Amino acid sequence: MTFYQEIINKIKPETEKAISFLDRELAKIRTSRVNPSLVEDVVVDCFGQKFPLKQLAAISTPGPKQILIQPWDKSYMEGIVAALERTGIGANPIVDKDIIRITLPPLTEEYRKNLLRIVSEKQEETRKTIRHWRDEAWKEIQEGEKEGKIREDDKFRGKDELQKLVDEYSEKIEKMGEGKKKEIME
Repeated sequence: MTFYQEIINKIKPETEKAISFLDRELAKIRTSRVNPSLVEDVVVDCFGQKFPLKQLAAISTPGPKQILIQPWDKSYMEGIVAALERTGIGANPIVDKDIIRITLPPLTEEYRKNLLRIVSEKQEETRKTIRHWRDEAWKEIQEGEKEGKIREDDKFRGKDELQKLVDEYSEKIEKMGEGKKKEIME
């Protein structure tokens, strides 16, 4: 394995993390169908500690517009409701005995446009992260050439490999965003 390939392999886990992060962030964006990921990471204050909702309750989606939350213990109810009211998902939680129901209204055109903007922002954040790692690797490759660890032609091969990697991830980011945008507009 050449010097530049080692450097590129070193940044691959970081670029994969960026893609995974984008995937999780896009899952949290509401579309025409509800998804437990909309609320599962909502932080709930419970007995002076903070927990993600998924650790305190079962979350299900019995219909395309409804989320059911069943706390493991009734004492969690108040904290969960308060946390859900702070989220801004566009619906208020309704307590029905030992279950919390959230029925989401249909998406308005304005709300859809806002969601599309958010998807684009998330895509751009991820692209910036990928470019950051590309720049770090390129800097390291250039330093390697200055120190005599790599020949000049290998330096440029490394630059080409880096660009291929960035292009590959840019395509993934684009596909992920387009898929989410299509879901929002359905």
